[in-house]
Amino acid sequence: MNEEQFEREKLYTASMEMFRLMLKQNLITEEQFAIIDTKMKDKYKPIFGGLRPANA
Repeated sequence: MNEEQFEREKLYTASMEMFRLMLKQNLITEEQFAIIDTKMKDKYKPIFGGLRPANA
């Protein structure tokens, strides 16, 4: 993993942690979370971050 890939991974993970918290607090629905996750994967193209299940 090079520095650019690592940075993308960090940004994806940090973004999704915020959205996971919002999901847990019922501020967004699972459907909205799935849409956000897809958009974040498209944006950051994570290598490992995309392997974590939404409900982890």
